[in-house]
Amino acid sequence: MARMQGKVAIVTGAAKGIGAATAKALAREGAKVVCSDFDAENGQVVADEIAGEGGTATFFRHDVTDEAQWEAVVKLAEEKFGGLHVVVNNAGIAPEAGPIEEKTLADWRHTIEVDLDSVFLGCKHGIRTIKKYTSKGGAGGAIVNISSILGLVGQSGASDYNAAKGGVRLLTKSAALECADAGYNIRVNSVHPGYIDTPMVKNVINRGVMGGATVGANEMREMLIMQHPIGRLGIAEEIANAILFLSSDESTFMTGSEVVVDGGYTTR
Repeated sequence: MARMQGKVAIVTGAAKGIGAATAKALAREGAKVVCSDFDAENGQVVADEIAGEGGTATFFRHDVTDEAQWEAVVKLAEEKFGGLHVVVNNAGIAPEAGPIEEKTLADWRHTIEVDLDSVFLGCKHGIRTIKKYTSKGGAGGAIVNISSILGLVGQSGASDYNAAKGGVRLLTKSAALECADAGYNIRVNSVHPGYIDTPMVKNVINRGVMGGATVGANEMREMLIMQHPIGRLGIAEEIANAILFLSSDESTFMTGSEVVVDGGYTTR
């Protein structure tokens, strides 16, 4: 229970779903965690739950598209916990499905801003800060970017989401190479979840739009399950475990990698 002992982590989108499960997993393994989210009420609940279980966490209300707030959150990690070693860029949205010809430029830009620009900012300010606390051959840092199966394969009606998550995949590789070339001892990897039983996916299910067709929520859920050979949706803790591995010193020979946790979705 000490795989993250001595490390300080920022987890964005920590108020619920994968972000909440990740913040709790890192804290259970000894990390001091800054839980960041735009949802202050639920984000504070997660930080309080971590503290109640004997962990160390604080909450920061965070618009991940605002660079000034990124500067503030890394400063908080340094001032409150004495440094920064891990950034998990998890915050994101799942926009409504629809054909390219009907998407507005404003909606496209909003998806890119939240799902891709925020990861750029997290990498930028994560690298700038983490490099101060790493050393060659010694303590290393890690950035974990949460992409998606839709960063690997296309889906009708999801052009903006595909573009954003595909961008996260290659941004990750570029950042990994830059950190390696600079000798920062910071690893940068991406995680690609399948459909996970979280509030965000439940919203997708309730919308009931798949490939241009509209179906009921129950049918939509069954359609999604059928696309995963393992026969079910994932749970947030399964993704959190992959993020924990990439954040810890157990994955010190991995950088620029894409870890797919999708119940077999992309194997077909």
